[in-house]
Amino acid sequence: MKFSRTARRLGLGAVTVLAAAFTMVVVQQAGPASAHGSVTNPPSRNYGCWERWGADHLNPAMAQSDPMCWQAWQANPNTMWNWNGLYRENVGGNHQAAVPDGQLCSGGRTQNGLYASLDTVGAWTAKPMPNNFTLTLTDGARHGADYMLIYITKQGFDPTTQPLTWNSLELVLRTGSYPTTGLYEAQVNAGNRTGRHVVYTIWQASHLDQPYYLCSDVIFGGGGTPPTTSPPTTSPTTPPTSTPPPAGNGACTATYRKTSEWSGGFGAEVTVRAGNAAISGWTVNWTWPNGQSITSSWNATITSSGSSVTASNAGYNGNLGANGSASFGFNGSWNGTNSTPTLTCTAR
Repeated sequence: MKFSRTARRLGLGAVTVLAAAFTMVVVQQAGPASAHGSVTNPPSRNYGCWERWGADHLNPAMAQSDPMCWQAWQANPNTMWNWNGLYRENVGGNHQAAVPDGQLCSGGRTQNGLYASLDTVGAWTAKPMPNNFTLTLTDGARHGADYMLIYITKQGFDPTTQPLTWNSLELVLRTGSYPTTGLYEAQVNAGNRTGRHVVYTIWQASHLDQPYYLCSDVIFGGGGTPPTTSPPTTSPTTPPTSTPPPAGNGACTATYRKTSEWSGGFGAEVTVRAGNAAISGWTVNWTWPNGQSITSSWNATITSSGSSVTASNAGYNGNLGANGSASFGFNGSWNGTNSTPTLTCTAR
């Protein structure tokens, strides 16, 4: 059968359109976009959900162990796959006019509500943080930053029962500009806050009028779990279970703390502290005493061989000044007994 030249051109065009459409679907589901960025410490809501569950997001255990992430994955998985794309355009610096109360974590339901599930009120997984901490924003596209505005909720605000509003926030830091290095850090002082809070970061990218709106859930001062020793009378700048740094150069210590526990699962945090001299990297080793295992982790590279575990610093938290500290966390599974392991720390 012969076809006219026009018919052949039309047929080829249809195939091209279908191929392009198929390619778009595949790319959308393949993984997180690499063109933008987000706060990675303390992790933004959707970055944390992607980091903990991206490789296991269909696991029904998430509904019990991480229910706020579960509802977000159910609402739209692309909220997590595109964890680094939560921005608006052409705001002109008037953030409060562009983003209504109750919609701060979704950037005012930007991009047709792609991130709407992040506004859901509830007990999002919160990272324990010291009251003086380093906020890290990772920018894969190296857009640079005109500034970051960092807010923290006021003492008495309960993010598990109240929607986030501008009036519930206090601006604690406005940074200057950052070059296009891809990693922007800010030293944040949370004052004497304790318990659950939301750290709200606005990153004004430099390449366009493109601000990002990022919610990170944290626990200051040890949160709801009573410390094993009496809490300090001043704002807790170090974890209450930390041991004094050893004498000598290039040393480090590591302190383990369970942050939560449920049937068959638990969360934990390890704090690494340098000795009396700066270090350029660290490695923590331990052996599980009861056959526990790690299911997800953040802020460290963790490998396991049987019961033996090795955790090494990420690219952004290995350099510590004298007596400086960094933390990493993980979720794990256990059965029967969940004893605390003995940790060793090696510095570089």
